[in-house]
Amino acid sequence: ITSEIVDTVYKEYMGDATSPAQVRDGLLDAMGDVFFVISAVEVARYHRDAGNPVYFYEFQHRASSLEGVVPEFVKADHGAEIAFVFGKPFLAGDV
Repeated sequence: ITSEIVDTVYKEYMGDATSPAQVRDGLLDAMGDVFFVISAVEVARYHRDAGNPVYFYEFQHRASSLEGVVPEFVKADHGAEIAFVFGKPFLAGDV
């Protein structure tokens, strides 16, 4: 990897971060892209190339039930959309 690529990637995720919270947010964005987005885009391209329609979304709604349970900077965790898409059928009781 060249230093030019490293600089570009750093600027994309860290920008002009000056606080620990900004650094944390940049690192979380980078990790999310590496672990979820890159592989999802790759699979979507395979489906597209096979002639299938492909739809992509990013769920970022913070549920009110997360108040006091997870830190404020957490928007939505992996799989958090399930309760919204299916109307909470997988949750027992009122959460």
